[in-house]
Amino acid sequence: MATIIKDTDFTRVTGSVKPDAKKRIVLPAALVQEGIIYHIHSNRFGQIVLDPQVTIPASEAWLFTNPEALALVRQGLDEVAHGKVSKVDLASL
Repeated sequence: MATIIKDTDFTRVTGSVKPDAKKRIVLPAALVQEGIIYHIHSNRFGQIVLDPQVTIPASEAWLFTNPEALALVRQGLDEVAHGKVSKVDLASL
């Protein structure tokens, strides 16, 4: 199993929370982000970890299985981050 704990510096977000009649626990608004889903992990002590996930369209999944293409995308993003960009006249293409 992949390591799910990326940082051991936890902060208590809220005090005692009790599941409702349908066994649901409401997360504080500050923790919930649009488009995030969660994988739920638990251990033998009953501790629960919510691991935030995002989904990508199936038509874009190929990029993550193609190391060469992914490396080129990462290189391009790094170049943009370092200001290595130039203007292109789209009409001339």
